[in-house]
Amino acid sequence: MTTAKSLSAKQQAILRFIRDFIRDHDYPPSIRDIQDGCGISSTSVVDYNLKALERLGYIRRDREVSRAIELVGRTRTRTVPVLGQIAAGQPIPVPSADTWAQQEFEEEIEVTDQMTRGKDNVFALRVKGTSMIDALVNDGDLVLMEQTNSWDDGDMVAVWLKDRQETTLKKIYSEGSRVRLQPANSAMEPIYARAEDVEVQGKVLYRLGPGF
Repeated sequence: MTTAKSLSAKQQAILRFIRDFIRDHDYPPSIRDIQDGCGISSTSVVDYNLKALERLGYIRRDREVSRAIELVGRTRTRTVPVLGQIAAGQPIPVPSADTWAQQEFEEEIEVTDQMTRGKDNVFALRVKGTSMIDALVNDGDLVLMEQTNSWDDGDMVAVWLKDRQETTLKKIYSEGSRVRLQPANSAMEPIYARAEDVEVQGKVLYRLGPGF
């Protein structure tokens, strides 16, 4: 099975165009259609990105047949909102379960079902800082989060620290009456907080690169 990987903005646009074109026409687009529809400079650039999508398992192609582009069924996509960045001074503005479907979001990204693991109420956050760099989560990356208050030891979570009035992304561990928030950076110390001061707002499902 091919593992879902992050796509560039251009690859996202091409994949979205192919899906929409097939929906509207009942047959796949040509390379020229993709070039014109996505505003790409040349057919060679289109072909390069189609090869990348094929290599990552998003499409199949028969190069001997015109318009022979097939979307791979298990890479269905969906949009999730980007709710800002993890930063001090404010909790993450996660909608309530009752208002999620009705709310309009300023920014959204398209991701695959593998990335969201089939979860509902998934959102994305931008990471600020390098506290999780040893877990391959770098400054400027996007992380997909499941909105949840539940967690297990070792989960990477977004936490609102009520006493400090700041939000942080760390691995979480229960230690009796306190909680340890462990960075994945050998140069940084863990944060210890009283359990009642810790509000988990989401759990990391997937890391996306900064160019996503």
